[in-house]
Amino acid sequence: MFEVKKIEDTNLADNPVVAQMSKYNHEQLLFCNDNATGLKAIVAVHNTILGPALGGTRMWNYATEMDALNDVLRLSRGMTYKNSISGLNLGGGKAVIIGDHRTQKSEALMRRFGKFVNSLAGKYITAEDVGISPIDMTYVSMETDHVVGLPGKSGDPSPVTAHGVYVGMKASAKVQFGSDSLSGKKIAVQGVGHVGEYLVKSLAKEGAEVFITDIHEPTLKRVANEYGATVVGLDEIYDIDMDIYAPCALGATINDDTLSRLKCSIIAGAANNQLQNEDAHGRMVMEKGMIYAPDFALNAGGVINCYSEVKGLTPIWAMDKAEHIYNTIENIVKRSQAENVPTYQIANKMAEERIEAISKVKLPM
Repeated sequence: MFEVKKIEDTNLADNPVVAQMSKYNHEQLLFCNDNATGLKAIVAVHNTILGPALGGTRMWNYATEMDALNDVLRLSRGMTYKNSISGLNLGGGKAVIIGDHRTQKSEALMRRFGKFVNSLAGKYITAEDVGISPIDMTYVSMETDHVVGLPGKSGDPSPVTAHGVYVGMKASAKVQFGSDSLSGKKIAVQGVGHVGEYLVKSLAKEGAEVFITDIHEPTLKRVANEYGATVVGLDEIYDIDMDIYAPCALGATINDDTLSRLKCSIIAGAANNQLQNEDAHGRMVMEKGMIYAPDFALNAGGVINCYSEVKGLTPIWAMDKAEHIYNTIENIVKRSQAENVPTYQIANKMAEERIEAISKVKLPM
């Protein structure tokens, strides 16, 4: 049987799951298990003040279920901030499916997940993320209307995401180097999946010297050959001489170990939750004189693309909207330097200010 378990805000302060929810003030956390298809999923709805919670579904072979829980909670909070700072009328949510996307995915599993999403009656709208493709979203759409990023509609959000990262990287370069040109800059891209490859394409076209790494060797070799990038080892990437580090795979790659090794001036990539510890590592980055482009502001192109589908807007609108990420990042960085406050704190504050303002608009008359 398809089983859905729901945990809402309670007074169970001693419950570790509820404690994790309370840490970031999540509205709702839902677990799904279906033995017939092998589906094990978690959906976290963080905040719906601005609108229904929109966020992608990630399929990953987590080491433990607690790792999956921690990931979905952090990612959903990031979506709230991402949607808010981008000026979208959407709340924040996220889903994770526990498993190997290369060997355990199936039509049946994705359709069961679609039933799970449908049970939320529009409170959560899903889309693709790591390990999920537009075809997978087609299977999900067979069971629910609450899905975006479908072929023939807005489609793969990766090009828009990559473009937003690219223009935000240029904005960071303008502040740090005095020019937004990336020609001749040494840029290390960690992860060359959907978004990473599009980013490499833009960087190579502008004349940057690009270094790449990825866990998937065939993709790594193909991207290197196609765009003239230099392949480096998975761990080696932290030690190379570079101007910009662009993490485009999983999060938490900015940590005690890597910050003692990174020689870059800018950190600007597509990955979510790049700072392993926001407070500690956000400040360390600033104290080292590096510019950190806050991930949820920088990689908002994907959700902008999805929003265009929800509202029936055009792909041209989505790409034009992603261009504004340049101004957002420039404003964050300049404000950070003026106030001597880490960039992630400035970005969080900007997102929270909009949520607070709109919450007043929605108060009953």
